[in-house]
Amino acid sequence: MKRNILFLMAALATTAISAQNIQYPKAEKVGTTDTYFGTTVADPYRWLENDTSAQTAAWVAAENAVTNAYLAKIPFRQKLQKRLTELANYEKIGAPRKRHGKWYFYKNDGLQNQYVMYVMDALGGTPRVFLDPNTLSDDGTVALGGVHFSHNGRWAAYSISRSGSDWQEFYVIDLKTGQLTSDHILWAKFSGAAWQGDGFYYSAYDAPEQGKEFSNVNETHKIYYHRVGTPQSEDVLFYQNPVYPKRFYGVETNEEETMMFLYESGEGSGNNLYVRDLRQPNSQFIQMTTDMDYQYSPIYSEGNTIYLYTNYGAPKARIMKADIRHPGIADWQELIPEQSNVLSGISVINRQFILTYQQDVFDHAYVYGLDGRLRHEVKLPSVGSVGFIGDEKEPECFYSFTSFTQPGTIYRYDIDRNESTLYSSPTIKFRQEDFVSEQVFFLSKDGTRIPMSLTYKKGLKRNGKNPVFLYGYGGFNISLGPGFSAMRIPFLENGGIYAQVNLRGGSEYGEEWHIAGTKMQKQNVFDDFIGAAEWLIREGYTSNEKIAIVGGSNGGLLVGACMTQRPDLFRVAVPQVGVMDMLRYHKFTIGWNWAPDYGTSEDSKEMFEYLLGYSPLHNLKPGTSYPATLVTTADHDDRVVPAHSFKFAATLQECHQGANPVLIRIDTKAGHGGGKPLDKVIEEQADIYGFIMYNLGMKMK
Repeated sequence: MKRNILFLMAALATTAISAQNIQYPKAEKVGTTDTYFGTTVADPYRWLENDTSAQTAAWVAAENAVTNAYLAKIPFRQKLQKRLTELANYEKIGAPRKRHGKWYFYKNDGLQNQYVMYVMDALGGTPRVFLDPNTLSDDGTVALGGVHFSHNGRWAAYSISRSGSDWQEFYVIDLKTGQLTSDHILWAKFSGAAWQGDGFYYSAYDAPEQGKEFSNVNETHKIYYHRVGTPQSEDVLFYQNPVYPKRFYGVETNEEETMMFLYESGEGSGNNLYVRDLRQPNSQFIQMTTDMDYQYSPIYSEGNTIYLYTNYGAPKARIMKADIRHPGIADWQELIPEQSNVLSGISVINRQFILTYQQDVFDHAYVYGLDGRLRHEVKLPSVGSVGFIGDEKEPECFYSFTSFTQPGTIYRYDIDRNESTLYSSPTIKFRQEDFVSEQVFFLSKDGTRIPMSLTYKKGLKRNGKNPVFLYGYGGFNISLGPGFSAMRIPFLENGGIYAQVNLRGGSEYGEEWHIAGTKMQKQNVFDDFIGAAEWLIREGYTSNEKIAIVGGSNGGLLVGACMTQRPDLFRVAVPQVGVMDMLRYHKFTIGWNWAPDYGTSEDSKEMFEYLLGYSPLHNLKPGTSYPATLVTTADHDDRVVPAHSFKFAATLQECHQGANPVLIRIDTKAGHGGGKPLDKVIEEQADIYGFIMYNLGMKMK
């Protein structure tokens, strides 16, 4: 192994800078193979799955040196980072929310690495700092997660994550004194804090093996009860189900602490739901549902009545009503039936429902009574995305609104009068009125009508020469709505088009749209994305020499699959923290949870062959000229482990033939993306946009 490390470092020392003659670090090839249903598949870079080995560390250092040297030579790289920093430097304020007589909100003064949480005694009062995660580390890599107030108004539990990991730590604040207590909880994951009395329930795993914290499979999710003022070692194990180690479990309690709900998920696209009547001594959970292919979520409770969201029997979702004394789904009553558009958001404010429906991706909001009757449509500022904030029993209501050209803006909303007034509007150093968005539709390979949003500078000509940043996701029932990003402004200012495609696999048109992009229909997602590029070329917006494709996580898989299927169609590819090895993804951390969307190589011969047919890692072909590629990942990504990107990059560099650079950027003290400090975000975006713009032949004006 020492010989291999020395060889890698020697290769690093002789690396050339020229894109036409990059000498990539040589990665050792081993004879590892796996056999699936009689088919043997080689995995020569299996050793890169060991993210803590010295050999992997040397390869990472060598790759980063090559990548950094290339990026540093981009003529406008520093100018771009300066412009991105200028654009990011504006005050960002979140909507206030009332909790136990006080008002809380998040704010970033401009270039703070993490948002700060403030508290006011009254709306419009003098804010004071409640939680500042910027003080928890020197480099901003500790991020604040959820903040959960006890129902009695005495405590607040909050979670943090370090270096972008999914692992959570919980702390508790005494709201009377504003001081931290001695409480500290480790190894929680995918957890909230469900308060009951002076303690709360949380979900966690056993402490992982040292050195394997970010790669080993997570199994047997457990629920514990923690009483404030006691050490974690005294926490009571409340629930576990070792019969199904690869499932998630969590509980929540209602405001009155009369009901407790247990969620079970991880097998299927939805969850099972259980309820417990806390008013009855020694009550047990009663199972409400039995099918994890659908989503079931309580949204409000009052007396014996439970109001629930579900897409069971309604692919575009509906609201049901249940009685805790007869909670089985057979006894549920429909309150607000399925509509023609997808129900995508629900808030209960002042004992009223505010429901958000997506119509061709754009949000429309309506106010309903608890009786299920429509009262009125909310008058939104324009076409875009909206999110409401308020308390179940308080009249004050706010909403945030954004679009592709409008930064997140906060409005105060009078529910009864149906009137919105501006509360907070950011000021960014760009000319918003110079840009425009339009929605277009095109037909995919099988004739399915696909929506796509285009944002660009006014006066754009369809001359086939416009640079395009083509972005998509297409999976896990996640919808891509309109949203603003300051990071994309320099690309737009210099003549680029931002194209966001709403692919199958998401939730834009309900569960049927989602299912159409899963398992042995996953190719539909790639066909939709390829179809978007072909339509843009056909309609004269651009050419294949001017298209960059970008996506993260499942979107990284999308980019990897499309660049291997159609390397001729794209000039640049940026797969970010992508799922690249479709045969082994389920063997790391919580990858098993993606099986309802992907299927696994162990399911059947047919499923194995289908996955092998599009797996980005396994479809790189020697002697092929691939697009200019910048793979991105991070050392603390325990959602999609970096081994996916490591093995893909090593194989790509081995197979690629041509002048295009094929590089990997490996961030440190960072994870899947959540909680990343702003300075790291700006640096990463300068590298990504610099790489894209340079390889599309763009210049910074």
